[in-house]
Amino acid sequence: MLVDNGVDGDSRVQKAARSAAEAGWDVTLIGKKGDSGPDSWRIGDAEVRLVPVSPEPLEPWFRRGRSLRRPLAYPPGKQVIYRLDAMKAWRVDIVARIAERRAARAAGRKPPGGFLAEPRLLLSRLGLAVASRWVRFRARESRLLREARNNPRSAANRFAIWFFSTTMGARCWRRLDPSLWQWELAFGKVIDGLKPDLIHAHDFKMVGVGARAVARARAKGRAVRFVWDAHEYVPGLRPRTPGWIEAQSAYEREYAPCADAVMTVSDDLAELLRKDYKLAEKPVVVLNAPVLAPADEERGVAVPNLRELCGVGPDTPLLAYSGGITPVRGVDLIVDALPSLPDVHVAMLSVQPLGANRAANKLRARAVELGVADRVHLLPYVPHWQVSKVLSGADAAVSPLHHLPNHEIALSNKFFEYSHARLPLVVSDVRTMAAMVRSTGQGEVFRAEDLTDFIRAVKLVLAEPERYRAAYDRPGLLQQWSWEAQAEIIDQLYTRLLPQLPGREPAAGAESSAPSVLSTAQV
Repeated sequence: MLVDNGVDGDSRVQKAARSAAEAGWDVTLIGKKGDSGPDSWRIGDAEVRLVPVSPEPLEPWFRRGRSLRRPLAYPPGKQVIYRLDAMKAWRVDIVARIAERRAARAAGRKPPGGFLAEPRLLLSRLGLAVASRWVRFRARESRLLREARNNPRSAANRFAIWFFSTTMGARCWRRLDPSLWQWELAFGKVIDGLKPDLIHAHDFKMVGVGARAVARARAKGRAVRFVWDAHEYVPGLRPRTPGWIEAQSAYEREYAPCADAVMTVSDDLAELLRKDYKLAEKPVVVLNAPVLAPADEERGVAVPNLRELCGVGPDTPLLAYSGGITPVRGVDLIVDALPSLPDVHVAMLSVQPLGANRAANKLRARAVELGVADRVHLLPYVPHWQVSKVLSGADAAVSPLHHLPNHEIALSNKFFEYSHARLPLVVSDVRTMAAMVRSTGQGEVFRAEDLTDFIRAVKLVLAEPERYRAAYDRPGLLQQWSWEAQAEIIDQLYTRLLPQLPGREPAAGAESSAPSVLSTAQV
């Protein structure tokens, strides 16, 4: 298995590796090594290997080097910082020399430097004035060039994207985002050395790495099968830089047809992938569902009590939210609603392992501004297998996503985690999630970004929580929405692709001759 992150924190990848190993496959999961931490460890019987990836992105040529748009700008890099710091140092030196002369006169001593010191000091000050103006001008040109290169409406950027997309087709990612090659350079030899029978590439950055590894193996006469696991709809992502979306989409378009099978996270996304990439068959759907029970090494580990973490009693109305804090996730709407929801508290499992981030700090400041800071509890993430158990201490859960293409087509991790916590849901009217909540009766739907409608929905679920919890009593519902059910789908797919391999024993008794699966995962 292959992934473009550090594995820790990517619950889908971790669960896929563990469950495949439990089914008897010999799994190696390759991910990206960070600045610290171990190079390898095990997830159950699956081996994790992290390899270093170059931290310096390879910029497309039209966004690097000098440019006719701003010919006097400094070249990209640290030169502008060096020049500005040099001017500051020069100024400090002049100030120090003036101070030395004044101190000498005040002490009745002859100033240092002799009779030429004053003319030299004057020339130095004039030189600093001229040089500072020149450096500041060039630094400004550098800033304006950087802004122009990052402007998606720039005519030069639009022309470059159009030209390469038109002339190179699916191969245009080589010009629009050559940094994708860094994953090949880091992972390629590691994959080849493992000689896998099957490569399972997670997410869009790994599809080309996996496809090329399969091609190299087949060229040497080895039969290798290739599975691509599409975690999200790339055209629906927010662009990072001009040409980024076009590059990633082209990358998928070139290599997706190489996959022997494609899997993804929802029926809607499966249809989009089949249509966009003209796939021979509809991708297999493997939901981002939580595990029903922890693994052997996780049993006995204390699970935090949500209400104790928040310092509230059993009678305090408590809303729950889990996941990242970004504007498009609509989390600020929850805080904005609290003045109209007296006594209601909200617990957010949202703080990164390294502490609060800028978005969390901004949310906390908004809570202070509204006078509800004592009712907003920003809590650290917990292991994926604990999320539902921790959240079960709340009275209801919220998912206030904005309308974006990827939000419309998927049932998110949090939807299933909330469901296994048997919580009434308050969700925005993004298409797939809203349709599911309406069909099961497990919660209320409100208009995305509509504060008044959100408050209405919250009041409804808090008034009759048991009415909504009853939806989870439907036979087989939560079992269907479990990772255990999804793991069977993955195992059946692997077995279909490799029918010639011998039968497998469960992980506890797996033999060294078990078929090998290489999984590349991304943090």
